[in-house]
Amino acid sequence: AINARTIAAGAVNISEANVAGLAAGNTVFTHRSNTYRGAQAGYVVTITNAGGDGYGTSNLALNFSNSNIFNITLANNCNLDLPSNMTVGQGGSIIVTQDGTGSRTLSYAGAWEFPSGTAPTLTTTANAQDRIDYLVVAANAIHAVASLNVT
Repeated sequence: AINARTIAAGAVNISEANVAGLAAGNTVFTHRSNTYRGAQAGYVVTITNAGGDGYGTSNLALNFSNSNIFNITLANNCNLDLPSNMTVGQGGSIIVTQDGTGSRTLSYAGAWEFPSGTAPTLTTTANAQDRIDYLVVAANAIHAVASLNVT
């Protein structure tokens, strides 16, 4: 019998698993639709000093395999590059915060597609927050919309 402890990778072959027993234990299967009875929260990746020396570059390429939610604080003007590890159908949010100085701008690589083909101009007030919601629609296309000045 297998108890509730963690099973090492490769320790059990699928032919040995009682799938009915797993389903009864609230196991999530990625090949089926799942209904969650409790709140689900995503992991938030925090990037401080984007566009400044602390992050190391004025070009920011998010790694979409790390999360669906990113919290970015701008320290200088910055360009949001094509993310790495994008998956068609992946969606999420990017919270962009101005540092205490403000007046930072964010530009976007061509993969970032906004309504009417116009990228948003973010709020430049010190400590202001804007949110960019996105959906990956192709390997080189991310549909995005911005909610400005949400603080």
